[in-house]
Amino acid sequence: MTGAESFIEVDSCQRAKHGQYISGDVFLSRKVEPDGRILTVLADGLGSGVKASVLATMTATMALKYTASAMDIQTSAETIMDTLPICSVRKISYSTFTVVDMASTGETRIIEHGNPPFLLVRPKGELKIAKTEVRPTRWQDRVISYSTFDVQREDRIIFFSDGISQAGMGEHRTPLGWGLDNVEKYVREQIRWNPYISARELSRLLVTKAEEIDVQGARDDITCGVVYFRKPRQLLVMTGAPFDRSHDQSMAMMSVSTPGRKVICGGTTANIISRLLNRPIQIDLGQQMDPKVPPSAKMEGFELVTEGTLTLGEVLRLLEEGFVPEEMKSNAAVRLASMLLNSDIVRFAVGTRINEAHQDPNIPVELDLRRNIVKRIAQLLESKYLKRAVIQYL
Repeated sequence: MTGAESFIEVDSCQRAKHGQYISGDVFLSRKVEPDGRILTVLADGLGSGVKASVLATMTATMALKYTASAMDIQTSAETIMDTLPICSVRKISYSTFTVVDMASTGETRIIEHGNPPFLLVRPKGELKIAKTEVRPTRWQDRVISYSTFDVQREDRIIFFSDGISQAGMGEHRTPLGWGLDNVEKYVREQIRWNPYISARELSRLLVTKAEEIDVQGARDDITCGVVYFRKPRQLLVMTGAPFDRSHDQSMAMMSVSTPGRKVICGGTTANIISRLLNRPIQIDLGQQMDPKVPPSAKMEGFELVTEGTLTLGEVLRLLEEGFVPEEMKSNAAVRLASMLLNSDIVRFAVGTRINEAHQDPNIPVELDLRRNIVKRIAQLLESKYLKRAVIQYL
């Protein structure tokens, strides 16, 4: 979500406890329109497996709903705790949670119960965060803490389940677990080495490190969320020739004047821009061949040049399935989908000239019109990945 010149990137990484097929941690995010807030919740259900997942899902869903409605903290916390079922063995019923509520202006509120305390990493300077504690009337043994502050550009909020802070507990090198101080030290090292590391990459590194410290697989559910307040990273995706051939020159000029990274999807589109900008197209000979996705090419000034509709269709599938780029064989679709995830504002310039090659009745209906594929990709980027997507038809 963008403010005047800033963007809130939210991402997470998760591993289930070794031997479990489902995580007992739940991470949820949503946009609140029209005031441009991003709400994010990490809930850690009691225990592990399906039961813990149910507890965490109930908690995270309610926390999102109540935070969005601006219900006061004590009332919402008591409602959550009253709703959760009581464990017949331990006689306790709660799921711990962390809620991050950030406005597009940077105004931030964080509510915590039971999870390790969040980290606020500011590359230049420090900010002391004052926390206020509240004990729910009907649950005096439990403490809710909340804090409010304003973030600045390049600030990151990192929050996680105790599967990270307690990783390696009992091991010779980490008898008491990895520990909060070491977690913060590791985070700061990663940011020092890569000052603009994305929320997605930072959360993945932290979870991978915790799993490594656990030695023989995750001993508990491990989840890390990162909220990164920054200048937006922009990407222009150009696909399809303009409806009117007289607008070809305008499309070529758009590719030069638009800020950020650029991608071309489609042979006709690439040929038009190549001709008008006098920039040759070169096949990328260093890539691995993939029978499902046509090979990519190179052109000066563009991060990637791909085939059109088939590649975009594969990108849509990857985004729908929630793929992890680092775990997949690289091809043009994986590279483009990864670029979309690493961008904040994605602009699609979609030409509407009919491509005769796609009028063959043997071609699947879903590949018939690229504009429909682009529209679905844009909707996914907005709803699932909290990006800003803009479509311009040419």
